[in-house]
Amino acid sequence: MKGHVRDALDAILAGSTAAAQESEILDFKQESDRGDGETLRVLVDATLCLANNRGGVVVLGVADRVPGVAAFLGTALAADAARLKIHSSTRPPLLVDVRVEFVQGQRLLLLDIPEGGEIYSDAKGRAPRRIGTDCFGMSPEEQLRLREDRSGVDWSAKPVADLYDVSAAAMAAARRRLDASLNPARRALARLSDEDLLRALGLVTRDGTLLRAGLVFVGTTGTSATYQYRESPGGEPIAIERLTGPLLTVYERVMDLITLRRRLTPLTLPDGQQLQVEDFPELAVREALTNALIHRDYHLADPVTIEHSPQVLAISSPGPLVAGVSVDNLLTHPSKPRNRALTVAARTVELAEEVGRGIDRMYREMVRSGRPTPTIEASYERVRVALVGTAPNLNIARYVAQLPGFVRDDTDAMIVLIKLCQVRTVTADVMAPLLQKGVDETEASLRHLASEAVAMIEPTRQTARAAHPYYRLREEALKHLGPAVPYARHKADEIERRVVAHVREYERITNATVQNLFTVSMHRARQILADLVSREILIKTSSAQRGPSVEYGPGARFPALQTRRARTRRSPDNPGTLPGL
Repeated sequence: MKGHVRDALDAILAGSTAAAQESEILDFKQESDRGDGETLRVLVDATLCLANNRGGVVVLGVADRVPGVAAFLGTALAADAARLKIHSSTRPPLLVDVRVEFVQGQRLLLLDIPEGGEIYSDAKGRAPRRIGTDCFGMSPEEQLRLREDRSGVDWSAKPVADLYDVSAAAMAAARRRLDASLNPARRALARLSDEDLLRALGLVTRDGTLLRAGLVFVGTTGTSATYQYRESPGGEPIAIERLTGPLLTVYERVMDLITLRRRLTPLTLPDGQQLQVEDFPELAVREALTNALIHRDYHLADPVTIEHSPQVLAISSPGPLVAGVSVDNLLTHPSKPRNRALTVAARTVELAEEVGRGIDRMYREMVRSGRPTPTIEASYERVRVALVGTAPNLNIARYVAQLPGFVRDDTDAMIVLIKLCQVRTVTADVMAPLLQKGVDETEASLRHLASEAVAMIEPTRQTARAAHPYYRLREEALKHLGPAVPYARHKADEIERRVVAHVREYERITNATVQNLFTVSMHRARQILADLVSREILIKTSSAQRGPSVEYGPGARFPALQTRRARTRRSPDNPGTLPGL
C-alpha cells in the first residue's frame, strides 16, 4: 500500500475524516445506494479526473465525512468489474490497477491511476480534471493546452511573423544583458547582427521567420502586464501601469517600478561587515517575475499582474502549472517549461535560471533575508506567488549570513532552519512535505545538516539511535538566533532573577557566563548586562572596562537577600509573652 494512502487511512482511524485527507492525488468514495451501476459511474468520473491531472489513487469503501472507524463501510464491488468498466467507458481506453485491502475488517478497493500521455474522456467526450480536491470539466481550449503540455508541443516554437515586427529597444536590452555576462561566449553574442543574434537566441527559423517566442521576447506585440502599487495590501492602488510590448522591456520596466519603491534595512555582522536587507530580495523577485512572464499560458490573453505593497509582493500569471507539476512538487520536479523556445532565449540572455531551479532560489533568498518562504497557489486559471516583505527577522538574516556558502545555498537547510525557529524539534516525517521529498531522502538531508561539516542541528539524546530521530537546533545556533526562536526566549524578570542568584553565589558575573546561562550570543549577553547596569542592579567591578575580561558585581539597587523571620506564638493569657516563659 502506498505510503500516502496508508498515512491517510491511519489519520481517519485516529479521528479525521476522508474529506480532510483527500488531495490532488487521493480521492475517497463509497458505494452508491442506487446500486453497482451508479457506483461504477462515480468511479469512472473519479478515475478520469486523476488521469487527466497527475494520476493518483481512488479508495472505494470509505465514507467522506464520517470520522474514525465508522467511516470504513467497505464494498462488495468486484475488482474486475471496476477495471473493465473503466476500460470500456474511457476514450482512449484507460487501464488501471485495482487492489483489495482490508482495514478494520472492511474490504476496500484501491484503484491506482497512472498519469497518462493522453487526454482521457468518457463516452460523451467529457474530460474532467482534478484541481486540488475538486473535479472540473475542461473546455476544448483547455484540452488542447493539456494535450500540448503532455505531448511536448511547444506553442512558442511555431513560426508566425516577419523580422520587421522586432523591437529595436528589445534587441538593445538583449545586447546589454549579454554584454554584462561573465561568460565570454555570451558576451560575443552581443556583437552579432540582429538577424544572427535572433538565430543564436533560437527565435527564428532557418529561413529567418520569427517564431512566436521571438514575437513575445523581442517583438512589438510581445506580452502584457499590469503593475499596481498600494500603501497597504488591502488599500486602493495609488499607482497603476498597464504594460504591453516585448517581454524583455516589460520585465525591465516592472523591475524598475519595484526597485523604485524598495526599502532597505541595515544589518551589521559581528565582524563589522555592513549588509543591506531588501524588503523583497531582488533575486527572489526576479525569479517570480521571469517565471510568470515566460511560463504563463499564452493561449490566454490575460496579463500578468503584479500587486505591490510594502508588506506583500504578489505576482500572478494566467493559466495552470504545466502538466505533472503541482505546488506539492515544485521544488523537486525536473524543469518542465511550457514554452521551451521562449525559455531557451531567456536563459541565453541570463534572464532565467540556467538549470531551471528558480523556485529553489526564491525559497533560499526569502529565508536568507529573515522572512517566510514564498506562498504559491495554483488553480486552473492562474498561478500566484506571494512574497511577504514585512520587517525582516535580522537575527535569522545575521545567522544565515555567517554560515558557509554551501549551507546558505542549500534550500533544504533554509527550510529546516525556518521551521526550527517555530518549533523545538522536527522529524523526517514532518519535514518531508515541506522539502517535497520522500522520508528517507529527507532523513539524509537532516543528517547532513547535523554533521560536523554543517553543525546546524542535532538529534535529541533520547532519539539519537532511532532510524528517524527528532532533530533540534544546536546550542551555538540558538545563541546566534536569539529572539528569533520564541520558545528559547527568557522573560526579563527570569533573566534578572538568574543573574542576581549567580552574583549572590559567586560575587561576580561576566559576558561569557551570561552567554552560557541563557544560550545567547555575545551581543545579546552584552545587552542584558548593559540593561542591568543601567538599572544599577549591577556595576562593573574589574579594572578592565571593555572586552571579555570585564566583571560585574552587585550595584546600588542589587536586591537584598530575603530572610524568613521567625514566627512566635503568643500566650493566650498574656499576648505579650511566649508560652513557657
